[in-house]
This record gives sequence, C-alpha cells and structure tokens, in this order.
Amino acid sequence: MADVAMHSRIEEHPDLLALRAHAAEVSAKPALQAVEGLTLLTGLYLAISPWVVGFNGNPLAISNLVTGIALAVLGLGFGSAYERTFGMGWAAAGIGAWAIIAPWVVQHASATTGTIVSNTITGAVALLLGVVTTAMAARSRRT
Repeated sequence: MADVAMHSRIEEHPDLLALRAHAAEVSAKPALQAVEGLTLLTGLYLAISPWVVGFNGNPLAISNLVTGIALAVLGLGFGSAYERTFGMGWAAAGIGAWAIIAPWVVQHASATTGTIVSNTITGAVALLLGVVTTAMAARSRRT
C-alpha cells in the first residue's frame, strides 16, 4: 500500500494550499481586478437604474433591483474570495442576458425606450464581463 500522508485538518492539505496560492496569484492580476470592479459597478447601476432612468414603481424596477444586487454581490465575491467564486462568471453572464430580455418579459408592451436602452446596455456589459470572468477562470485552470 502506498504511503499516504494524513493531515489533521483539511485546510493543511498541500493540494488545497497550492490551489489557494494559485487563486491568490491569479486574482492579483490587474485585468481581473478591473473586471471585478466593473462587475460591481454594473451591478450597482442595474440596481439603481429604475430611479436613474425613471421607471420605478413597476415590476421591472423590482427585477432590476434584485438582479443588480446579485450582480454586485458576485463582483464582491470575485474580489474577496476568488478561489471560491471564479467559476461563477456564468452567473454574471446569465444576469446580463436576463437584463437584456427583461423589459419584454416583465413589462410586455409597456416598456419605454429609456427602459429598453438602459437594460440592453447594462445587460450587454454584464454579459461581456461574465464571459470575460469565465474565460479568465478557464485560462487560470489550464496554467
């Protein structure tokens, strides 16, 4: 039987320590820090956009508030706990896709031009940031 080293705590396992060191190295790169910050700002704008654009008081405002907060929390997670959240870039892309289609799904025919433009641009930015985060995570797994 092979000689297997036993560790009293999982946090002391060499593979886990190496994985955390790699995640810390990747998250220290300026490109990823920029994506984290932009994701946070995009989420905050999505959350406050009903009051900025002027469509508060309807179901789309609630949708934007909830999804904007979720996107901002993801952005914070990318920055503070990259080793546990790097695979969640797809969720940011999903939130972006939802923001793009939400004016038609939630408001049907009552969506205004400002609502559609705001959600489309914000959703496209969130979608792009989610794809970039996912690509960076995939690239970091290969190295």
